[in-house]
Amino acid sequence: MSAEFPDYLDVDYSEGEGEDPADYPHVNDKIEKAIEVTRRGLEEYENPVVMWTGGKDSTLTLYFVKEVADQFDLEVPPVVFIDHYQHFDELIDFVEHWADEWDLEVIWARNEDVGEIVDEQGLEPGDDIEIDDLSEHNQHHVRNILEYEEDSFPFLLDTYVGNHLLKTVALNDAIEEHDVDGIISGIRWDEQESRADETFFSPRHDPDIYPPHDRVQTILQFDEAAVWEAFWNFVVPDTVEEFPEEGYVPETDDDLPEGVAQDDIPVSPKYFAGFRSLGSEVSTDKAAEEPAWQQDLDSTTERAGRAQDKEDLMERLRDLGYM
Repeated sequence: MSAEFPDYLDVDYSEGEGEDPADYPHVNDKIEKAIEVTRRGLEEYENPVVMWTGGKDSTLTLYFVKEVADQFDLEVPPVVFIDHYQHFDELIDFVEHWADEWDLEVIWARNEDVGEIVDEQGLEPGDDIEIDDLSEHNQHHVRNILEYEEDSFPFLLDTYVGNHLLKTVALNDAIEEHDVDGIISGIRWDEQESRADETFFSPRHDPDIYPPHDRVQTILQFDEAAVWEAFWNFVVPDTVEEFPEEGYVPETDDDLPEGVAQDDIPVSPKYFAGFRSLGSEVSTDKAAEEPAWQQDLDSTTERAGRAQDKEDLMERLRDLGYM
């Protein structure tokens, strides 16, 4: 597949090359760039979707999509939520609530073959799944793409096989089923080393690995602190009518303006509870007791509570089509 895929696009795949968050010193600079990239993403692609995890980065991305679509009379694309069967219940509730509030079309990307095996056999996270029980499609991924030689793998998200089947295969199957040509996603340069060289428009064109498409990465230029600054100064005041417009930032989970509850705010309750990053329920721990934005963001690691990052998997998984 040539780099001209799709042939109706006019995007610069090198845009953002060699840059980092410091090239966008003020939050307004970051927002201006996000709006610019979002608009081009909505205008250039015929069948775009928004990758939405319910986390802060993808929710900020979705906010920009909604605002840009409204400002320039464009359609809000469907959102893709990867259901890997090991989410926090509160996260699923959050996604369902705000999908309804914002009238979103949600594509639930699931590896239903694995899900059916888990249900039929009554498996819990950590239990083994036999490779021979998988569909031919999933066995192909395990044996031929991952070159995995064991007879079974643990039903855990934060392992090479588990992550690939539950996330990457689910995502790629959804891309193919819905003929997606562009995924608007919320990854950031500073979040992981494997993402530091990404560009605003990133091609995924090798048909031997994934259904050919592009990634439109609108908030690469944000760091963690800037994400929260944008939330409390723009996203929340714009979304919650009773919230102060002048950047009120709650200090605790119950420090909210009168008449405003956590459910009224498009911020996952897990962040209020001290989580900095949201992964699987069985392998993600809170970072501290304070809400995420009140923690020491400069000298502590954002994703330290996630087991996946202790296994050095991201580079390999991204090569296979994960975010």
